[in-house]
Amino acid sequence: MGQNQYSFRADASAGLVVFLVALPLCLGIALASGAPLFSGILAGIIGGTVVAYFSGSEVSVSGPAAGLAVIVFTAIQTLGSFPVFQACIVLAGLMQLALGALRFGSVANYIPSSVLKGMLAGIGLVIILKQIPHAVGQDTDYEGDFSFLERAGENTFTDIVKALYASNGEAILISVSCLLLLLAWDSKWMKQQKLTKVFPGALAAVILGTALNEAFRAMFPDFYLRAEDGHLVALPLIGSLDGIAKLFSFPDFSALNRTDVWISAMTIAVVASLETLLSLEATDKLDPFRRVASPNKELYAQGLGNLSSGLVGGLPITSVVVRSSANIYAGGRTRRSSMIHGLLLIVAVLAIPSWLNRVPLSCLASILILIGYKLASPKLFSRMFAAGYAQFLPFMATVLGVVLIDLLKGVLFGLAVGLFFVLRSNHHQAVTVVHDGSLYLLRFNKDMSFLNKADLKLHLATIPDGAQLLIDGHNATFVDTDIDDVIADFLENARHRKITVELKKTNGSARNIASSSQLVNAKG
Repeated sequence: MGQNQYSFRADASAGLVVFLVALPLCLGIALASGAPLFSGILAGIIGGTVVAYFSGSEVSVSGPAAGLAVIVFTAIQTLGSFPVFQACIVLAGLMQLALGALRFGSVANYIPSSVLKGMLAGIGLVIILKQIPHAVGQDTDYEGDFSFLERAGENTFTDIVKALYASNGEAILISVSCLLLLLAWDSKWMKQQKLTKVFPGALAAVILGTALNEAFRAMFPDFYLRAEDGHLVALPLIGSLDGIAKLFSFPDFSALNRTDVWISAMTIAVVASLETLLSLEATDKLDPFRRVASPNKELYAQGLGNLSSGLVGGLPITSVVVRSSANIYAGGRTRRSSMIHGLLLIVAVLAIPSWLNRVPLSCLASILILIGYKLASPKLFSRMFAAGYAQFLPFMATVLGVVLIDLLKGVLFGLAVGLFFVLRSNHHQAVTVVHDGSLYLLRFNKDMSFLNKADLKLHLATIPDGAQLLIDGHNATFVDTDIDDVIADFLENARHRKITVELKKTNGSARNIASSSQLVNAKG
């Protein structure tokens, strides 16, 4: 088999798996956003076709994002109608095109690896926690809801407890069977078989779960998962061409003179761009071929996607880690897998919705639980702990933030903790003082900014009266004005304390303290 033929088969099977995972997510996110259900499908189609074609990544998958659900819901309620909100999406797409042209994508380069790993692990834990109720047959809460705090007095953990009390045997049997199949598919022995190279375990699990439920339906009339109870995929059924036309809606551009429309558009553009860049950075780390995507090209693709989605009635689009990781773990190799998933969404809407509506959500839950486990593996936590607290604490802060708050705020929380360690590291041994009797040497070990001001003051305070002090700044290529001020104040005070000070620094500074050799004799 040629390499290209093998790659196409891998992409085709991965695209089918991503499609099956994305379908309920598209519907669920639309439901959680207070938008028409078909708007989620449209966003998935455009994310899988338009965005994938122009994307800078070979394995990233785009579509409606759970992280935007609250923003979208609030915006629709505030603006008064979905067509007005569509105008916001069109504006957000244009803004993303501008951000790509301004090379805003480079902001992702400033995210520490510990925070990125924490984001992935946090997403993995969220996936696991949110899929446990579906795995045991509690499907009242749709899969688009990924927030920890959901209703008054209820959260993700209380949902799990309630789900365990209300679980049903057929869902558990299907999810456990599919999970065991997936684990077996990932075993060393199975990976050596030809079947696993052309047929992903996730697709095998979907077939097994659907077949089991159909077998239960045939043999045990009271023991199977029913669509009317919300246990199966629920794709809208279209009866005619007129039915298709009614599913589309168009933006109300007459509202462009409203300030709240522009504020909502800017909010969507910024949040969607940040989530996309974070997802892209994480996806690059998961890509087995270690390809590095262009973030600016990705912003351009996302801008085109949101522009298109807003024009036809879709939700806002971002690159999504859940679907991207599902694509990678299902064997996707090129952007064809994402495009196939988008095309399958079109086919599903037009041709085979009744077939797809037989897939149990508990079966999809088993696939997502294993994906979540791979993202948040115990080995990752062990490696981060072994790397030291400067890596582990920002990592854990991000994990907890993503799990207990949301993706964007969790990353910002991790960045804040990481910044603390950056500042602490910057302070660490920026200045050293050694002495021999009354002779003291104070040396700048690195560039000196205002962040080192307090540290320098503490070291200068240790110089006793009557000492001879040499301040050596040869290792500092930059000395901030704040540092100059501290030294100037010390020189003034040194005259009264009979301290002789010599300054040596060849690179110059804002105050005249950095001449190649300057002697201040405090005795005068």
